Amino acid sequence: MKNRRMVLAAGFMIFAALSARATDIKIIANSNVEADTISADELKRVFLKENNSLSDGTHVEPVLEKGGPVHEAFLRRYLGKTDDDLQNHYRTLVFTGKGSMPQEFGSDAEVVAYVARTRGTLGYVGADTNTHGVKTLTIVETGDETPRRLIRRVEPEYPETLRRLGIGGTVRLQVTISAKGSVERVELLGGNPILGESAISAVRQWVYTARRSRTVAEVSIPFDSRH
Repeated sequence: MKNRRMVLAAGFMIFAALSARATDIKIIANSNVEADTISADELKRVFLKENNSLSDGTHVEPVLEKGGPVHEAFLRRYLGKTDDDLQNHYRTLVFTGKGSMPQEFGSDAEVVAYVARTRGTLGYVGADTNTHGVKTLTIVETGDETPRRLIRRVEPEYPETLRRLGIGGTVRLQVTISAKGSVERVELLGGNPILGESAISAVRQWVYTARRSRTVAEVSIPFDSRH
């Protein structure tokens, strides 16, 4: 009985982890996009077609998925809309001559392929998707409307054992940045704890542009075992 309970508990933990990872999201961009980070607010403005450029001046066009758990999670987490709300929003832009309907694709793989070959495009896919040929943008969530620009980025080391076992996912961190731009503190908000340690070690070495005061940002770092 005890062994059976342990098996059931382990199975539940695996199912929960897979379910959580299924709605983890990576923001991807064509390789011509110079930015390495994008704020949650900036992401929302681009996908609502309120702005067609990033903070560095790069022109971007959003790319959508037609449905599914990744699409629904993206809308809920970053746009605060349902799919019907978003489609009505786009139709209004088209009707008033203020915008056009974005390209839509039926799978993560199709989104990656289109973004890889189309300059200035920005899309979203599941965290476990193979994103070879595109760049992944780190999402920076901050209360400041103008995100602090990352000027020195150190990539985290992917623990070889986890890579071999195919264990990946997205690590979410809360980062406290000093007025001068150095990272003062990093806390793990979500994701695999071992990957989190690697991400924290790297992020502590990041440097941002200076500000008048300390700021706090949320950063998401993906680990893809297939790269």
